[in-house]
Amino acid sequence: MTRFAQSRRPDQGLFDGRIEKRLPTSVPVQLASLEDPRANERTLTENISFHGACVISKRSWRPGEGSLITPLALGFSQVARVIYCLQRAGNRFCLGVEFSDGAVEWDGLSSA
Repeated sequence: MTRFAQSRRPDQGLFDGRIEKRLPTSVPVQLASLEDPRANERTLTENISFHGACVISKRSWRPGEGSLITPLALGFSQVARVIYCLQRAGNRFCLGVEFSDGAVEWDGLSSA
């Protein structure tokens, strides 16, 4: 038995997929660090769900780092926590973020 299989609870299946479906949707957002709000950028989401998103960034972020995400069409900010940061081509990074304040209604915000 592998270490991965040994570390799982007996009631867990072999696949722990996402509970929420992510929708591949490009939404214009302002992304800022909670540690330094002046370090912000205008960017896009790669996909979205009610409790999180994948956001494209110009810099690397640390898991657990706090961010402020503002959908440009709505103008209100959501506090989010970085879950993962993956490097992409062209010095871009893909941030998986989870919203701290609950669900976000993304309806009608797609730029595509």
